[in-house]
Amino acid sequence: MEPFRIHVADEAIRDLHERLDRTRWPDQVGDPWVYGTDSTYLRELCGYWRHSFDWRVQEARLNRYPQWILALDDHRVHCIHARSTHAHAQPLLITHGWPGSIVEFQGIIERLTQPERFGGDPADAFHVVCPSIPGYGFSKAPARPGFQPRACAELFAKLMLALGYDRYFAQGGDVGSAVTTWLGALAPEAVRGIHLNLAFVRAPKEDPFAGVSDAERARFEARRDYMAGEVGYQHIQGTKPQTLGYALNDSPVGLAGWIIEKFHRWAQHDGRLEDAISRDDLLTNVSVYWFTQTITSSVRMYYESRHYEGRPWPERVAVPTAVANFPGELAAPPRAWVERQFNLVHWSHLPRGGHFAALEVPELLADDICEAFRLLR
Repeated sequence: MEPFRIHVADEAIRDLHERLDRTRWPDQVGDPWVYGTDSTYLRELCGYWRHSFDWRVQEARLNRYPQWILALDDHRVHCIHARSTHAHAQPLLITHGWPGSIVEFQGIIERLTQPERFGGDPADAFHVVCPSIPGYGFSKAPARPGFQPRACAELFAKLMLALGYDRYFAQGGDVGSAVTTWLGALAPEAVRGIHLNLAFVRAPKEDPFAGVSDAERARFEARRDYMAGEVGYQHIQGTKPQTLGYALNDSPVGLAGWIIEKFHRWAQHDGRLEDAISRDDLLTNVSVYWFTQTITSSVRMYYESRHYEGRPWPERVAVPTAVANFPGELAAPPRAWVERQFNLVHWSHLPRGGHFAALEVPELLADDICEAFRLLR
């Protein structure tokens, strides 16, 4: 274990500014966001990135938390390890997704380590571990092909043991949900319970909507229809990630356009993204990818997942499972489907929030995690 602090060289910040100054902007037709990221919004956002955004302030915010690099197998894994002051606190592993990073968790870490500071019960406290998935942010990219969510789960099980935790809870959304699901299946002797804010499930082959209410079916179909036009990125990232990487690793505006489209389309808002997620948080997340040059290795996860020859999902996850349903989430599988694959003990519907719940509604996500795991301590 090596102590770690984030520090980006002044030269790298100057290089970013010079590249932003030299941007060649494309034309645009049609209504905003219909063909992709809106040019007017992206110009304003990148103008702020160039002239007003202060990376040093955001770097200091991230460095509030103790961070480590751990050598595990042939990986170098970065993680935040924020311990509670409460002796009875339970370990909790939280895994991010794509195009997110550890930046997502700044609003929930303290809510979980010191809940009494936010009106919560100190009996709900956790020691919080937030690793960067290898190839995302500050964890070194895998050196060989084949690193997919199951392999990440196996690695994170070793991470928790290396940190001294042989029993713990786990939480995740997006790619983090896949990792957390596999962790629950592969390490049931260590994992007390899992919490997902996006559950990946298979529809039953026989009469899939048997036992599903009309309201659940309508919600499922509405999200399915919405996402039909939102999965182009999956095809290119799952087939030719290297080709995409040349553009995104070389152009900060290209990188921002690729990532911000997902935040705009997947967060819950009424047309103005920054009503859901602050401009500084959006750009801090993009900046982590830019300064670490990990966008190519991060999108490679989609290729590895698509070409993995093993079972894509566990047949059954027996550890106690909690699922938080946010109204703006990408998918809305019916409860009956989830119960077929998971030992479901907690099923909640939150009043607001989308795919990036930790950034959009940190108080709701933290409260739901505490409630879900309260009886499993």
